[in-house]
Amino acid sequence: MFGIYGPEHDVARFTYFALYALQHRGQESAGIASCDRNGHIMTLRDRGLVSQVFDEQKLRTLGGELAVGHTRYSTTGSDAWENTQPVYRSDAHQLALAHNGNLINAVELHSELRQKGVAFSSTSDSEIIAALLSTHDGDTIEDAVCEIMPRLAGAFSTVVLAKDRVIAFRDPAGLRPLSLGRIGDRYCVASESCAFDIIGAEYLRDVLPGEVVTLSEKGITPRMAVEGERQAFCVFEYIYFARPDSRMNGELLQSARGRMGELLAGEAPVEGADLVIPVPDSGAPAARGFARASGLPQDDGLIKNRYVARTFIQPGQELRKHGLRMKFNPLPEIVGGKSIVVVDDSIVRGNTTRQIVQMLRDAGAREVHMRISAPPIMHPCHYGVDMSTREEMVAHGRTVDEIATELGCDSLAYLSLEGVYEAIRGSRGTNWDAGCSGEYPLSDGETGDAQAGKFAFERELPLVRA
Repeated sequence: MFGIYGPEHDVARFTYFALYALQHRGQESAGIASCDRNGHIMTLRDRGLVSQVFDEQKLRTLGGELAVGHTRYSTTGSDAWENTQPVYRSDAHQLALAHNGNLINAVELHSELRQKGVAFSSTSDSEIIAALLSTHDGDTIEDAVCEIMPRLAGAFSTVVLAKDRVIAFRDPAGLRPLSLGRIGDRYCVASESCAFDIIGAEYLRDVLPGEVVTLSEKGITPRMAVEGERQAFCVFEYIYFARPDSRMNGELLQSARGRMGELLAGEAPVEGADLVIPVPDSGAPAARGFARASGLPQDDGLIKNRYVARTFIQPGQELRKHGLRMKFNPLPEIVGGKSIVVVDDSIVRGNTTRQIVQMLRDAGAREVHMRISAPPIMHPCHYGVDMSTREEMVAHGRTVDEIATELGCDSLAYLSLEGVYEAIRGSRGTNWDAGCSGEYPLSDGETGDAQAGKFAFERELPLVRA
């Protein structure tokens, strides 16, 4: 998610490259909305990767002086075209909106709006926020934002394009990231600071939980809409989701992930191991940290094909047995005959890990010891990460030894939650969300599953199209 006010800049092109840097946050669809000096909003969005949706001609068509963009990773609603973003609406206010997060009271708000005669074109919770703002009778969108924010439950880092300004706001708990940057004399916002690096912008600070920031001809105008709630930034951003070259809460994630590996080596050493290898790419920083702390050599025993993205071409029965080799290929010359420590950031269902263990054994590894730089994931996330149900998670209802048996590895150990907090320089129970480990920060807790389900709208409500 990205937004920029920059009349002197090629805002559509800047937004394209910013989304390119943020592609890891969503691969289902991409979109850009821009606005020209006459207040006309143009939106282009489609399913696919950023490079598949846009080309030179489309960027030139967008033009404009301010823009917002989005890469989608669905957590509410299917990946149908109707759910692509930015969402455009022109009720009392004309706007385009991009949203990162998940509303846990989406069904309730959707029903309330429909009873008032508001029609919808999609089944995503993002259009609910857009509809609340566009139908609001306030003088400005900022006034509308401040009034509706207390009614929104869950995670919502959001950027809105109006005819002469960009408005960004973040939920009072600060569950999802949102950063503020400057390029020349103008300003921009992004889900992660790595988006600023690619366009030559300077990272200034994080948008505060409960804060509304307006980017306009006047520069930046901050305003606190909601205060006083417990902050609960998602620890999974540190563990896996965000890019390692992003900065969050003043911390470079690459450094934090390296410390997770060092702490993991202290908590769960492997006697007699010969080599540490990462599961690329997300396990690499922790693997380096583990190797540093344990004094073991580190090498690349798995090679990742970085050109594997979403594809509509299935491999066919003859190739299907090779499975994960489309993405990973083990090196027998590196792992053969060795006792290896394999470091990854997390395990959810366990299917990929199980196949990796078997591939390494087939490549000649004598022993395979899995070390995970996060605690066991046993609970779904209600706040913007599309995780499995509890029953699908390999750690659900199993001990660590039982999980190791299920995965086929010689041993398995996870970094403790206390270790994670030490690595990110936090403390347990304050200012963090570890819902995937069972410590939900908001009041929905264990009761949020049904209402926060990804396909709640498709399952419970008929779609009334605008």
